[in-house]
Amino acid sequence: MLKLFKKKTAFVSPVEGKLKQLADVPDEAFASKAMGDGFAIEPLESNIYSPVNGKVEFVFPTKHAVGIKTDDGIEILIHVGIETVSLNGEGFTLNVQEGQVVKQGDLVITADFERIKDKVPATDVIVVFTNGKQCQLLKAGQRVSRTEKDIIKLF
Repeated sequence: MLKLFKKKTAFVSPVEGKLKQLADVPDEAFASKAMGDGFAIEPLESNIYSPVNGKVEFVFPTKHAVGIKTDDGIEILIHVGIETVSLNGEGFTLNVQEGQVVKQGDLVITADFERIKDKVPATDVIVVFTNGKQCQLLKAGQRVSRTEKDIIKLF
């Protein structure tokens, strides 16, 4: 009976920028949705925030990506840039650690896009739902604000 009243995960934009389809990301693994459905944002700011309440399940040692799991089991990967793993952490600051509980809007990663933009194919902030959730972009091609609601619909 209590499950009927379980609150669904609310999702907000992790960064200000232009909302894009995964198919428009210049990386085959993301564009083909091989890692899961999701979206990308061409960022207009350096700070990337948690789009959900949840627990940090993993952090990449190269500081460019984190995985968060919500209380209701949605798993997301926040990946900053394309081919940024090759930078070995250069230009990135992690603001969370594995096992940390985060609230929606908490600072997760800071990226020095000016420092890295000439070293990688793209600086898109990519969000992928790694456990099978599908998403529909409600504002594709539009500018979204950090922590803006109703940018996607999950199903």
